[in-house]
Amino acid sequence: MAHFATLNESNIVIRVEVINNDVILDGDGVEQEQLGKDFLTSLYGAGNYVQTSYNNNIRKNYASRGYTYDLGRDAFIEPKPYPSWTLVEDTCRWTAPIVRPDDGKMYTWDEDAYQADNNNGWVAIE
Repeated sequence: MAHFATLNESNIVIRVEVINNDVILDGDGVEQEQLGKDFLTSLYGAGNYVQTSYNNNIRKNYASRGYTYDLGRDAFIEPKPYPSWTLVEDTCRWTAPIVRPDDGKMYTWDEDAYQADNNNGWVAIE
């Protein structure tokens, strides 16, 4: 199946459509994104449709509602989860300012703890 994100005027994903792969194959059996855009336009009217990949094969990340499509990076980027996190350019994913402990426990991020002491932030889930 082929997946296409529908974007609003701010390039925010408002929904993801799934269409049959046959729709985007040209006469030579090669996938053409434009064919998917044309198909969605025939169903819903003019819109901003961008193909996404469930396997992250294109555009860095699979689009989900609320993600932003960054044209310059040609990537879907999830909303920034915390003010202190930064975007990793090669993956277009957010990362914490300190590494999560790797001791087999489960952790959650506590932005207030990080802001109080930049050596803390990961809190074990009990």
